[in-house]
Amino acid sequence: MERLKQQNNQTVNLGKSGENLAIATTKTHLSLPFATFKKLVWVAGVASLCASCQSPPASTSASPSSTASASLPTSPVVASSPADPNTLKIVSMLPMTGSSLGLSQSIVNGAKQAFEEAKSTACDGKLKIQFEQFDDATAALGKWDGAQVTANANKAVADGSIVAVIGHFNSGAAKLSIPILNAANLIMVSPANTYPGLTKPGKGTPQEPNVYYPNGKRNYARVVPADDLQGSVGAKWAKSLGATKVFIIDDQELYGKGLGDIFEATSKEIGLTIVGREGIDSKASDYKALMTKIKDLDPDLIYFGGITQNNGGQLIKDMRNVGMTAEKVKFIGPDGIFEKALIEAAGKDAEGVYATFGGVPGNQLTGAGKAWYENYKKQFNIEPESYAAYGYESAKVVLGAINKVCKNDRAAIRDAVMATKDFNGVLGTWSFDANGDTSLTTMSGNVVKDGKWEFVTVLKNE
Repeated sequence: MERLKQQNNQTVNLGKSGENLAIATTKTHLSLPFATFKKLVWVAGVASLCASCQSPPASTSASPSSTASASLPTSPVVASSPADPNTLKIVSMLPMTGSSLGLSQSIVNGAKQAFEEAKSTACDGKLKIQFEQFDDATAALGKWDGAQVTANANKAVADGSIVAVIGHFNSGAAKLSIPILNAANLIMVSPANTYPGLTKPGKGTPQEPNVYYPNGKRNYARVVPADDLQGSVGAKWAKSLGATKVFIIDDQELYGKGLGDIFEATSKEIGLTIVGREGIDSKASDYKALMTKIKDLDPDLIYFGGITQNNGGQLIKDMRNVGMTAEKVKFIGPDGIFEKALIEAAGKDAEGVYATFGGVPGNQLTGAGKAWYENYKKQFNIEPESYAAYGYESAKVVLGAINKVCKNDRAAIRDAVMATKDFNGVLGTWSFDANGDTSLTTMSGNVVKDGKWEFVTVLKNE
């Protein structure tokens, strides 16, 4: 990795409503024209408005995750001139530390496949493509860390060779980095973010999604369907599995709480009874008291809006320990638990756990998708985790845009990605809409059986 030029990041903590606002300051030897300076100050001012934008308050008194509520960064970073204008860099921003490593590595593997197929070149060999991995998690948290996310985003902006980002896995992380990248016209294509408020008006807070795009142009797209679809199909699947009375738990992060909200709303529409709802402290040592309380309410299904790394495995263990067996009470979660790490965390108690996924597993893909699946297993000698194909597809979309632009031009590459239509990929033929959302809507239901995730059915929002 080349050393970053003209950058010396420091963190300044400003107390605001009990929260720390991380501001990256950049020292450069560049002399900026006054008009450019004014523009950068304006962008910083607009972005500062984002700092007060929080996800809706959770329905309980438990403390929300510090990373989920981190304030949006404010300071624009000036990009260095690329050392070689014919060498373009693409970086991934994923949690490569902690239990998310397996899933994140599969995304990286998928992206690497795409770059290797292109021989790490574009435009008939005129441009060289380099791929680098940024870790947005820390050992201290064991998952994504807001401070690390913003540092990585600033690092990407500062390197003028970087023209695209593949990431993030967590929607809360994307919330922090999108505005930083937006001010620099740097495109991000996500293989996994599903929170609707990142892209869709009227699906999140009143300020969303425009608050994430201070320069007025979209620079974020995703190749997976959003949670307004997944939460809805999850509730309908729960009913088809025989559920009548549901208790909802969420991890109070942007992704998890949003899913819980949609699952709850749809459940009420289709006649399911919500016997209770609670947000959890993801750092708690156990949830025995909560599970005893839930058992007394006699639900036949628990829905968890959250990710494995926010103690999903412990929830399942404690649920089973108080007598809510898989036969008596079903447990359903979203794609945030659809990974090997959940099975490892819950052990034998994971048996019978259900999960929705914003697509279909690799072994259920057909056509070009099936060929990709077989190549992945051959190359890496392992079954691809759920988002591997989406890492591959994200990289192919970026490469397609670069092949249209054929130069280091962030704004042009951004526009080319956002204009993607009728893309014939491993996921099928699809397009990005004006918001950057995929036209794909097919999802799947999966269950843990004999210690492995097994495909159950295709789910459609009908």
